[in-house]
Amino acid sequence: MKRKVTKAIFPVAGQGTRFLPATKAVPKEIMTLVDRPLIQYAIDEARAAGIKEFIFVTSRGKSALEDYFDHAPQLEQSLRKKGKTELLDTLKSTNMDSGAIAYIRQHQALGLGHAVWCARRLIANEPFAVILPDDVIAAEKPCLQQMVEAYEETGGSMVAAMEVPQDKTSSYGVLDVKDDMGSLVSVNGMVEKPAAADAPSNLAVIGRYILTPTVLQNLNKMKSGAGGEIQLTDAIAQELTEGRDVFGMRFRGQRFDCGSKAGFLQATVAFGLARDDLRDEFMGFLDEMSALRAAAQ
Repeated sequence: MKRKVTKAIFPVAGQGTRFLPATKAVPKEIMTLVDRPLIQYAIDEARAAGIKEFIFVTSRGKSALEDYFDHAPQLEQSLRKKGKTELLDTLKSTNMDSGAIAYIRQHQALGLGHAVWCARRLIANEPFAVILPDDVIAAEKPCLQQMVEAYEETGGSMVAAMEVPQDKTSSYGVLDVKDDMGSLVSVNGMVEKPAAADAPSNLAVIGRYILTPTVLQNLNKMKSGAGGEIQLTDAIAQELTEGRDVFGMRFRGQRFDCGSKAGFLQATVAFGLARDDLRDEFMGFLDEMSALRAAAQ
């Protein structure tokens, strides 16, 4: 019987240098997309997929992230006094139960594979999810939930995948597809950041994974790979050489790369326009900006 996926790792140790000077004082994961921090979107997606234990791989300077998930008794009391029940409910959705959340320090920035490996003792011998909060996915059914449902049929390891332009493959881990079954593909191998000419496909790995505990054993033996870092894709590729299944899942939804400024701005527009309380005013402003720009040309 396949074990349920109830644990998720959130690698949040990065310094967020692309967002300096903001990230000098605020962890990137706390930066707000409309009115919620990036990390809240990741947590909500994990909860929808049935995750019960949340493991954050952090580094120095991330204490604001830990505080964000703590209860805020004074603030709650103040809102209660003022009868602001709606805001109180919003606040409660950010609280985490005692013991549901754990923080592990990654002392050296040795790559995504190393960040996942840091959490090995808390995972033990269970399948687990990995969510990269930089990848925000707008979807009717949350991406990780789509994956968990597919995993219940397939077992093995699974990565979220999407088609990218051939000239962009050098920015991603890319799948070497064995059998294309539509939304699912079985995988021959994975290549980290291949040049366009060498890419085995244009199906790129996006920041959602469901992994078997043997991936952690592979990471135990890992040498550094592309960019001198310990690559998670190498440890997943090792599964294939040892005869275990790896699948890619073309998720239904739109992915925004909130690790880049342009991606963050695009996500802000998309999520802003999706909100009933903001759409009309925001759309009016965007139309006005477009008209001014057209007139200036």
